[in-house]
Amino acid sequence: MRVLGIETSCDDTGAAVVEDGKLVAHVVRGQEIHADYGGVVPEYASRAHITLLPRVVKETLDAAKISVESIDGVAATLGPGLVGSLLVGIEFAKGLAMARGIPFVGINHVEAHLVSAGLEQDLPCPFLGMVASGGHTEIYHVTAPGETRRLGSTRDDAAGEAFDKVGKVLGLPYPGGPHVDRLAREGNARAIDFPVARLSGDTLDVSMSGLKTAVKLLVEREPRPIPDARLRDIAASAERAIVTALVERLSQALDRYPAQALTVAGGCACNTLLRREVGRLAVERGIPARFPSLQFCRDNGAMIAYAGWLAL
Repeated sequence: MRVLGIETSCDDTGAAVVEDGKLVAHVVRGQEIHADYGGVVPEYASRAHITLLPRVVKETLDAAKISVESIDGVAATLGPGLVGSLLVGIEFAKGLAMARGIPFVGINHVEAHLVSAGLEQDLPCPFLGMVASGGHTEIYHVTAPGETRRLGSTRDDAAGEAFDKVGKVLGLPYPGGPHVDRLAREGNARAIDFPVARLSGDTLDVSMSGLKTAVKLLVEREPRPIPDARLRDIAASAERAIVTALVERLSQALDRYPAQALTVAGGCACNTLLRREVGRLAVERGIPARFPSLQFCRDNGAMIAYAGWLAL
């Protein structure tokens, strides 16, 4: 079966073709306009999708060397996401499916991230997965495709939001996460003991707001200009606190739920330290760690097409 997937949940316009579980082609286009505002402007995002989506779909079909008439099904992100952006993708996909007389399936954005590692490698069930991005930080137990149970989530800021806010406080470009990652590689992660929230009880939820505040207050007290070496140490120490909070929760989840694999997806799965520490945890537990390749950590149509293929 050949499935066209469409992703427009936020500010990335993505489309992809998956045939019999294998990726044939995919295209993603970002929206640089939001960098001027330090965050995504919903109205601008939806307008950009209207312009970009037809082009992105055509580029994807051209790259796959197929015509729209050869598509057997269409999948699109139903949510969560920005309402205006989601509607652009949903209506485009539904219209295409109706015109062609083929099935349409709506896909949960977070669940698509969860299975995205399966695009390129075996992802055996049951597995434990975390989706960590600018909008989500959630832990799931997956017993079969489409059979997921959410075990925990953030109480306040998402992990990606915490990375971005650290970057903003340090004066780094938006989005701050990738810049914090690069800066942290040259810093001393033990230079500053930032707080790691450990919520009481049996919860697998996480909290990032205390760290965000701690970084902000520390930077405000620093003499100006802040030396580059000090900036690197702050970035590395903040990164360590974020990653520690996430990995501790994954470890606790593995204590409670059977898993044949461990996966982390979403934008934060690009982070060097997080991939390393999750890989280390998996080795300790005797199970494989499965990560999407970096190009599939960001929002993309490939994961939607793959999840659609699984559903159809």
